[in-house]
Amino acid sequence: MAKPSQNAAAACPCGGPGAYPECCGRWHEGPLAMQAPSAEALMRSRYSAFVLDKLPYLLATWHPSTRPASLEPNPADLKWLGLAVKKALVQDADHATVEFVARSRQAGRGHRLHEVSRFVREGGRWYYVDGDLS
Repeated sequence: MAKPSQNAAAACPCGGPGAYPECCGRWHEGPLAMQAPSAEALMRSRYSAFVLDKLPYLLATWHPSTRPASLEPNPADLKWLGLAVKKALVQDADHATVEFVARSRQAGRGHRLHEVSRFVREGGRWYYVDGDLS
């Protein structure tokens, strides 16, 4: 199955405003890479990175204390269907949570991932720490 296009006309996989390059693409590559300005922006960019198999970005934005050694690319029959951000809460300047639902389909079956993710900002950069599944 073909991956979503990353051209200028393509909508961003996260469902945010604008095309991919102006939405999550700017955090994936170029001078702003890995500098998402908020936990919600980082979470959205990580969802897009999962959709587009940007594994180095996912690892680089995962906090070292919980980061896995490696990640596997999406199976060929997996299709990401959309992201809904339910709630984004800032605890203080360096801690936040984002509740979201990500939908996908694999082998003809629909899946729903509902998570409350924890984020921390260190050295001016936001990192995904971990999350609780619902």
